[in-house]
Amino acid sequence: MALTHPLAGAGTKAAASRLDWLDAMRGFAALCVVFDHVSYHVLLPVRHVLSHHLDLGQYGVYVFFLVSGYIIPASLERRGSVRGFWVGRAFRLYPPYLLALAISLVGFAFGVVSMAGANRHWLIAGLSWLLMMPNMMAGANIPNVTWTLSYEMVFYLLVAALYSLRAHRQSGGYALACGIAAVALGGVLPMNALSHGAVNALRTNIVADAVIVGGVILALRGKQSGGGRHAKGGPGLLAIGGGCAAALAGLTLLTFNQFYPYPWTGYTILAFMFTGTLIYRAEQGDIGRARAAVIAVAVLGLTLAAGLADGRQSHAWWAADWPRWRDQWITSLVGAALTFGLGMLARRRRIPRVLPWLGVISYSVYLFHPLVLSGFEAAGLFGKHSLAGQVGLLAAFVVAVIGVSVASYYLLERPMQKLGRRLAKRWDDQRAKPPAPVTAAAPVTAAAPAAPTAMRA
Repeated sequence: MALTHPLAGAGTKAAASRLDWLDAMRGFAALCVVFDHVSYHVLLPVRHVLSHHLDLGQYGVYVFFLVSGYIIPASLERRGSVRGFWVGRAFRLYPPYLLALAISLVGFAFGVVSMAGANRHWLIAGLSWLLMMPNMMAGANIPNVTWTLSYEMVFYLLVAALYSLRAHRQSGGYALACGIAAVALGGVLPMNALSHGAVNALRTNIVADAVIVGGVILALRGKQSGGGRHAKGGPGLLAIGGGCAAALAGLTLLTFNQFYPYPWTGYTILAFMFTGTLIYRAEQGDIGRARAAVIAVAVLGLTLAAGLADGRQSHAWWAADWPRWRDQWITSLVGAALTFGLGMLARRRRIPRVLPWLGVISYSVYLFHPLVLSGFEAAGLFGKHSLAGQVGLLAAFVVAVIGVSVASYYLLERPMQKLGRRLAKRWDDQRAKPPAPVTAAAPVTAAAPAAPTAMRA
């Protein structure tokens, strides 16, 4: 969700424009997420009809995960440095996230924003927010869309560790392994097994924070993270060990301690993200396109099977409406895959500039639209309105979200990204060859509901 072009700052505007299709998909996915959330208040008949066939938020989330899987490894390989990668990620992700969290806390103080129980265990919540992994550390997802950031962070940890081990190019194998794990383990994996009770949750968060933060610090101490094709030497055993320990801790949380929404969610998401990486590998010539296509289809089949097989649990909240849940699962995953495929087919075509621009501000759209929604609710703007009134209210909401997101991006995100790039450049491996520009010849969110409702993205 929080993505930048792999060529950002390293190439020409023409090169960056070849990746407009990715930003366009992010912008489109963000609008899907926004509509999914606001449609609980306006245009309910549209939502009712649509929800029989498609969970728009879930669909948008999986589009985001495919895009993230495609672009994040490219960013790391362009830098040629795990240190540079983590500095760039921190300056990209944390400033808007901390602002959204601060606004949420202020809103809670004024009775506008719910803390989803975080106010009963502030220390547990704070430790979970430290690494942006509340959905795996018994913390409240504040704003509610931030549950997906937990999976993004685990993916970053895994990609960085694999890069330091020079094992990062086997994306197809990782995607298949995660798909198989989703099918084989999805029905038996526990939810929040490590955090039952406040004492266990606090202990888990302290240990997880210590291992992950300590591991990343050790990884940053490596003189060079030698995963690039042209890199010489390596980061050293201590740095590699630290990165691997952090990645293993993240994977353990994903396997045994996620809170929402399903037991097989973590491995389904990782399978999608590594599939995005696989497609990038095929575009770079690291794997044959036909082979990559076969693996991608197989992974899609496995992830579909994980939900369809493991989802038939009589005690689960969705069992009461299994046919609709089943259809939503199929259309969300297949729809996300088709959307990504259509985006690739259109990548050489001229794209209306508004769509890539929406992608550029999509992280702020993703983070802040729930807070704008809370503001509208507190102001009593939602209620019984005519159809025309609902359409006007929807338009006003979208304008407000975009206005807040534009302010966040231009006043906070972009300046902090530039600062992060300047700092990260000190550690970029200048010998690492940047990925070739992506051409035809070469290459968020769901709110965790308080009650059992359809998955929102």
